[in-house]
Amino acid sequence: MPRERGEKVVATNRRARHEYTIEKTYEAGLVLTGTEVKSLRQGRANISDGYAYIANGEAFLDAVHIPEYSQGHWTNHASKRIRKLLLHKDEIIKLSHAVAAGGYTLVPLKLYFNDGRAKVEIAVAKGKREYEKRQTIREREDKREAERAMRTRNRLGE
Repeated sequence: MPRERGEKVVATNRRARHEYTIEKTYEAGLVLTGTEVKSLRQGRANISDGYAYIANGEAFLDAVHIPEYSQGHWTNHASKRIRKLLLHKDEIIKLSHAVAAGGYTLVPLKLYFNDGRAKVEIAVAKGKREYEKRQTIREREDKREAERAMRTRNRLGE
């Protein structure tokens, strides 16, 4: 039975939701060293530059920055190294077909602990063009403005 229960988010990639259109998400385990886990438990990681790829039937996560553990010594890990993702074979095949089809990439969205185990949420994503990003921002602002107008109308009506 795990000591920890529930989900503890370590890092999120907010920029990915702005830069990409998310098609489908997958939860994957991570192969980590001891000092990487300790550093993650301190809540220190940066996944905004990270990406995933498929090579030789295996999935890997690259360019994710997990800083060195502060109390570590010569056994400390390299802060930016390639880490293996733990996925089922059929999920890896689906991901490789999606990426091979063209226009899609694998982007990490969230790094977290689920019942004490380090997990990463990766997404099959398609890059947005500049006008699509502006349109998304405009829609968000319009929605916020409409909600604000409804709140003021409800306050005046009471």
